[in-house]
Amino acid sequence: MDKVRIDKWLWAVRIFKSRTLATDVVKKGKVRLNGEPVKPSSNVTVGDRLTVLKEGFNLDLEVVKLLNKRVGAPLAVTAYVDHTTEEEMNKFKDWFVGKAKGEHREKGLGRPTKRERRDLEGFKGGEE
Repeated sequence: MDKVRIDKWLWAVRIFKSRTLATDVVKKGKVRLNGEPVKPSSNVTVGDRLTVLKEGFNLDLEVVKLLNKRVGAPLAVTAYVDHTTEEEMNKFKDWFVGKAKGEHREKGLGRPTKRERRDLEGFKGGEE
């Protein structure tokens, strides 16, 4: 095995939870192989560099081992070298830490109703 589909490899090394998610991200142009945009059917080989835009982070990965089946996390991390910069990894921490206050509900109001909970989740950007 000297090459594997890029969407399959991203799923196998646990960058994405499902192969469908990996395929969709590649289709949207958020994955680059050696600096070039690719299709989900493109193949990766050992030594290739991938840039993956995932949840606002630019991950920079180098392919070390080819996998076409999903493996456990300890094995998955041996299949790539993470070249992502420290400042890129700290992007969320720099943006978030110290900015939010703990949630507080007035004493005696009880639990939120279903409607209040949905409003809160919508406000916070969660699932509705």
